Amino acid sequence: MDHSPAARMLLLRAHQVLRMDIDDDDLVVLADARSRLENPSLVIRLSSTVGMPVETVTRELSKRAPKVVVKVVGDSTQKAIEYALKSSIWTLKESDQVAARPGLHKAAAMTTGAVAGFFGLETLVIELPLTTGIIFRSIADIARAEGESPSDPETILNCMQVFAMGSGMSNKDDAAETSYYGVRVALSKAVSDAVQYVASHSAGSVSAPALVRLISALASRFGVVVTQKAMAQSIPLIGALGGGLVNTLFISHFQDMARGHFAIRRLERKYGAEVVQQSYIGFEQG
Repeated sequence: MDHSPAARMLLLRAHQVLRMDIDDDDLVVLADARSRLENPSLVIRLSSTVGMPVETVTRELSKRAPKVVVKVVGDSTQKAIEYALKSSIWTLKESDQVAARPGLHKAAAMTTGAVAGFFGLETLVIELPLTTGIIFRSIADIARAEGESPSDPETILNCMQVFAMGSGMSNKDDAAETSYYGVRVALSKAVSDAVQYVASHSAGSVSAPALVRLISALASRFGVVVTQKAMAQSIPLIGALGGGLVNTLFISHFQDMARGHFAIRRLERKYGAEVVQQSYIGFEQG
């Protein structure tokens, strides 16, 4: 694989800092995953779509959300995560398909967003669970393309974990808690307990304590990005483009998070979790 000068420099820094036995091609994969996970794409996508500076979009999305938005998001996020888990956890199947199909899921999300955008913010309670279910399917598709088994409880719960990623604009968390590995550490106990529950129940309920704890932890972080989505539709230039386009950007954000997360999990299976994590951290130090 040919690398750009910038990629070669990044590789050189990584080798100098780490001296770890990770192939150059895999270091590029890791650097790309880190770029996706530590630089959430929703704001950037919104900015490039409407031609507004990133700083302007960031400022608009950082404004205190009106009470009506807070209420609607609060009512929607928990239900959305529950719906995604309940409707998909027992229905994911193995597939011979090799490549992921993000475009198919984007089209579906655009449709639900377009319908909701026509009727207004109040429909978020209905639209968000449907969109979240579509996003979950897309995340699982990306996981499968990275060598994960969709029927494995650990894969299913790692797919759910993606909803907690990329919410770095929360003012309740510090940088360590919103970084990729920070989120994984924060959720590790809840994910582990949920994996054990799902593995031991061929059919279960989202009201099981282990799943309730995970859903609550995911919903609190997912709600940050959902609030950004709702706030984006209140910005005149963005809102005028319609709910369909906003939803396309919304699902693209989580597809990026999934690509980064499951690329890292693939590298962890190959080199070991500790080596990959230290290499990931090494990019920050290089």
